[in-house]
Amino acid sequence: MSTVPNQQVPAAAMVTMAGMTSALQACGPAGEYMVDLMQRNVLFWDVMRQRSQQYYDQKGKNVPHVLSFDAELVLDARRFEKPVNYLLVHIKEAPGVTIDPLKRPFVVVDPRAGHGPGIGGFKADSEIGVAMRAGHPCYFVGFTPEPMPGQTIEDIMYAEAIFLEKVIALHPQAEGKPCVIGNCQAGWAVMMLAALRPELFGPIIVPGSPLSYWAGVEGENPMRYAGGLAGGSWMTALAGDMGQGKFDGAYLVENFEKQNPANTLWGKNYALWSKVDTEGPRFIEFEKWWGGHVKLNAEEIQWIVDELFIGNRLATGEILTKAGERIDLRNIRSPIVCFCSKGDNITPPQQALGWIVDLYASDNELLACGQTIIYTIHETVGHLGIFVSAGVAKKEHQEFASNIDLIDVLPPGLYEAVISPKTADTVNQGDINDEWIVRFEPRSLSDIRTIVAPSLENERRFAAARRVSEINLGLYRSLVQPLVKSLVNDQTVELMRQLKAAELPFEIFSERNPLTPQIARLAEQVREQRQPVSPDNPLLQWQAMASQQITAALDAYRDMRDSMTEKTFLAIYSSPLLQAMVGLGAPDEAPRRGPGIEAERRAAIERRIAELKAGIAEGGAREAAIRALVYIGMGGEGVDERNFKELREIRSKNYAMPLQEFKQTLREQYFSLKLDTEGALAAIPQMLPADASSRALVLEAIRRILQATGTVSGERAQRLAQIEQLFEVDQVLALEQPVTAPKPATKPAPKPATKAATKAATKAARKAPAKANAVKASKP
Repeated sequence: MSTVPNQQVPAAAMVTMAGMTSALQACGPAGEYMVDLMQRNVLFWDVMRQRSQQYYDQKGKNVPHVLSFDAELVLDARRFEKPVNYLLVHIKEAPGVTIDPLKRPFVVVDPRAGHGPGIGGFKADSEIGVAMRAGHPCYFVGFTPEPMPGQTIEDIMYAEAIFLEKVIALHPQAEGKPCVIGNCQAGWAVMMLAALRPELFGPIIVPGSPLSYWAGVEGENPMRYAGGLAGGSWMTALAGDMGQGKFDGAYLVENFEKQNPANTLWGKNYALWSKVDTEGPRFIEFEKWWGGHVKLNAEEIQWIVDELFIGNRLATGEILTKAGERIDLRNIRSPIVCFCSKGDNITPPQQALGWIVDLYASDNELLACGQTIIYTIHETVGHLGIFVSAGVAKKEHQEFASNIDLIDVLPPGLYEAVISPKTADTVNQGDINDEWIVRFEPRSLSDIRTIVAPSLENERRFAAARRVSEINLGLYRSLVQPLVKSLVNDQTVELMRQLKAAELPFEIFSERNPLTPQIARLAEQVREQRQPVSPDNPLLQWQAMASQQITAALDAYRDMRDSMTEKTFLAIYSSPLLQAMVGLGAPDEAPRRGPGIEAERRAAIERRIAELKAGIAEGGAREAAIRALVYIGMGGEGVDERNFKELREIRSKNYAMPLQEFKQTLREQYFSLKLDTEGALAAIPQMLPADASSRALVLEAIRRILQATGTVSGERAQRLAQIEQLFEVDQVLALEQPVTAPKPATKPAPKPATKAATKAATKAARKAPAKANAVKASKP
């Protein structure tokens, strides 16, 4: 709360206010409500005044942010060879938090989508907060309000690569590469860098990040039509020219706010006004971030709109760097966690997950590329809640942070992270870090297609919009852009800034308004004489009903507008004539190519398959144990943190195996089973130690890991029984017993022939429920 100017409220004003209050109180419930109404209005205006003061205070800072943690600068990319306005800071340890230097660092990258940086560490219960409580060192990538001259999206990517190299160098003993979180628009930037420099990344988490921009559900996601109805990206070019080569992020914020006019025009301010005695600090805290707008170079935003929002070229490998490198998301070698929500109208699940089915035609292809993709879908939280909600931080982000090593070693494939509450009946509660349990359940591309519902007809509409955008942009640059640039100067830019809808409210309640100091003094008097209305006042009930009516009317307007927007877009871009005029092929022809497997990638996959097949019997007890666990796990519903904690303890006590080596071994054993299930199982006896006691210890460790989540049942129990037969503990134990005196009726003791044991194990393994091989040597 700001300090009230050191001036006394005029005595006449105090007398007048007190007299009005006394007179109104004598009028019963109506008078009581009117007193409260006047006082609330004054307090509301004072909060608006404080918000404006905060806004201009933030603008006056060199690096405004909303981080609630202390930080120290590590690297300033404004001093790089190719300077960009990005900064890497180290988050200092919060009170009561102990950082483990051996744990992998977390790097949170905030979105430059109109607002200033800091939302990833906005409060204690945030992405940074939960990662620090889990013992991880934390870093934050933010930015200044003004871009460096000439900086591009590609320059920013290379700067972030230098940031990650620095973080890795600062933590040489860490078990694993940094976990990188790319919020919202930062998600696609992180994914692009990971495709070019996969060696820099541990697990990648992309909350609320749009990666497939044409995807959506008719009747639910109208924002994706905006570019087509505007005629393409020429409007973006116009905005950049009107800003003399800079694009004001306030325009992006306005686009977000237009999605929910009931909240923007009424609900947000009504919530403050109706509860002004308590809501002021929370409102001002949020507005510190929401009102902190930043700028982009015109070239940056043009690239984003042309290549991503309208072009949708990321998921199909159509984007090339200036050096000619293709940005192919299949090159990412780290697990990718996509966190989205059904309540998010900015990045719905279809846009967060559609890239997976754009990129891969089959599950086998995903496995052949060795990718691990995890997704989780919240039922209700909105776009901002994904980053700022304390409930989401304590649940989803907490589970990701505390189980990041388990995420890193999951075998290639597609998984859903299913988060459920811990109950009194939960087994091994001591192995659970908090009140939630996360289980990673295997899924297939058909599950993603059910969510995304890809459509050739939808693709052709947006492909037509992309072609129209290219045509209109060319016409604008040839015919209009020279005139616009000649008319724009510093004075017109400043005037347009002051008149923008995002700027005007701050101007009205700023100190430039001569009435503002009077509001502050009057608010101080109101606080001293505050008389809130009683909860049972009938006019207060009417107020709530009126608010509901206004909200309903604005929602009805939104629904009508969105419906008209969608119908107009579909009517224009579904036209076969328009599609033919812009050069699309036959109606049954896909408008953009899928990224197939090139000859070089296919050859590399075939070489790797040959290597795995040749070494299918190589390894010792630990490889055999991991192979057995993977085989049993493939028959169940997934794995959770209790299984991994047991495995981690056994690994540290018996094998001292680094996490990365364990990850590589697990992947090799997984692919061995996928390539040749029977052969991989049959080889297990050869990989085990000869003595029964050692085999029994390994088998007991396997049982402990499996039983961490409760009794083993169903298909997993059947597979465990197969593994127990392959371990042949009883047979080896019988062979190890000393022979005292042969009895006439007793057959001669069998020789310890490995071939015979292997043959018997193979026969037992063939009785297992066979599964189709996921990767073939000739058809990866």
